[in-house]
Amino acid sequence: MPKTVIKRSRRTAKYFIEDLGSGIELEMVLIPGGSFLMGSPEDEPERYSNESLQHEVTIQPFCMGKYPVTQAQWKAVASLPQVNRELDADPSRFKGENHPVEQVSWSYAVEFCDRLSSHTKRLYRLPSEAEWEYACRAGTTTPFHFGETITTDLANYDGTDDKEGKWSGSYGQGPKGIYREQTTPVGSFGVANAFGLYDMHGNVWEWCADHWHDNYEGAPKDGSAWQNNDNDNDNDNQNSLLRGGSWDYNPPYCRSACRHYVDAGVRSNGIGFRVVCAAAWTE
Repeated sequence: MPKTVIKRSRRTAKYFIEDLGSGIELEMVLIPGGSFLMGSPEDEPERYSNESLQHEVTIQPFCMGKYPVTQAQWKAVASLPQVNRELDADPSRFKGENHPVEQVSWSYAVEFCDRLSSHTKRLYRLPSEAEWEYACRAGTTTPFHFGETITTDLANYDGTDDKEGKWSGSYGQGPKGIYREQTTPVGSFGVANAFGLYDMHGNVWEWCADHWHDNYEGAPKDGSAWQNNDNDNDNDNQNSLLRGGSWDYNPPYCRSACRHYVDAGVRSNGIGFRVVCAAAWTE
């Protein structure tokens, strides 16, 4: 079998820290602006048709959570005054202060952002799908930000074969791996992309601000969220975007370009989120 090549590099990221109280902090990393090709090329292994057509998108600078929101961060923000809806202070199935929060619906994630915004006086929100992919790729064009393949030494996903042959635990020339059957503490693999973000592949799916569309025909090219222009104000009845794969999905779903969706009201132990802040960066 050909040797698996994983790219590693050391870089310094700019970031700021939000103090959430009681020693709980939220690290936000500066994502520089730029342009990139969103979607996957037709020759990318195990791609899906909804990743077409590749198109250039221009992204303005923003800040993004270094990790998915943790259970400790969730509890801290859930204790803040309500904006639009109540929040369960401890919704997750897999307990651990430094594990990603899961079993949060799209609207729960939005309420988290609203409370955090009110508390910090900075505008926090969910990333657009374009921002998420741009941040994940960090200048790369390969299926994963660390190269052509993925291993369970670098990310948390199902690296085992299905007994009936429905899926493989390996991707491309990469090795098979293990199945942990739960989330892992954020950043525990010690592998960041060139922007300084961790856990962009696997662990938990991450909500985006966009509604689902079957392909990129008519998609915004300015990095903004692509939402439906209808009169249905109940976002829980919309299909909303998920990115990144999770602990219970096989490797193709963890690719930078992979798109997934569920009803926005779904609460699953494989779904979490991370936040972005569009506030201007100051030295």
